[in-house]
Amino acid sequence: MPHSVCPPFSSAVVLCIDDNQDVLECEKRFLETFGYTVLTASSSGKGLELASTQSVDVVILDYFMPTMNGQALTMEMRRLRPQAPIILLTEGQGVPEPALSLADALVAKDRLASQLLPTIAFLHDGGRIPPPSYDA
Repeated sequence: MPHSVCPPFSSAVVLCIDDNQDVLECEKRFLETFGYTVLTASSSGKGLELASTQSVDVVILDYFMPTMNGQALTMEMRRLRPQAPIILLTEGQGVPEPALSLADALVAKDRLASQLLPTIAFLHDGGRIPPPSYDA
């Protein structure tokens, strides 16, 4: 498989946290197609449990979840897995600046197929993707 098609970080363990089971399954199937090992959690509590007991290289989490939003969850993930890049997922605008500054990247759920793999590869290379500007 050409290098441009197969991401260099494809042996990584990715933890996906989202309260939407359909999104979780979609992420899991998509990432596994490219060789990633994918752990899934449908709640922030389960995600924190997995991060504390499993080796995790990348964390992908939904910002808008019940009980603990993405900002609080990102802070806890930074404590548990300080070296793991964190990608926030969102269905739209509304992620506050403090949450954006804690995460390494923001990906819109409607752009998962086109943006998730390049984002993971970029973060693996030590990059940090600035948050998008929502100004018109």
